[in-house]
Amino acid sequence: MKKMMALAALAAVTAPVAASAQYSDRDAPRTYRGQDGRYYECKRSSGTTGTVAGGVGGAVLGHVLGGGTLGTLAGAGGGALLGRHLDKKHDQAQNRRNGC
Repeated sequence: MKKMMALAALAAVTAPVAASAQYSDRDAPRTYRGQDGRYYECKRSSGTTGTVAGGVGGAVLGHVLGGGTLGTLAGAGGGALLGRHLDKKHDQAQNRRNGC
C-alpha cells in the first residue's frame, strides 16, 4: 500500500513537469494567420521531396550526359544535394512571406 501511495505521489509531482516540457521554445510550432483568418503552422522542411526528385533527375541527366554507371551515380548524388537545398530554400521563402 505504501508503494502505491509513493508512486501516486511521484506521478502527481512529475506529470505537470512532463506536460510543460512537451516543447522547448526552439521546438514550439510557430503559427501564422492566413488571409482567410485561419491559423496555420509554419513549415519545417526536411528536404526529403527535393532530395528524391533531385536524385532521380540527376541520375537520368548523368546517364544521358556522362553515360555508364559512374555518370549515373555522380548525377544522382549531385542532383540529390541540389534538390534538397532548393526544397529547403523554397520553404524558407514561403515562411518569410507568411511572417514566420
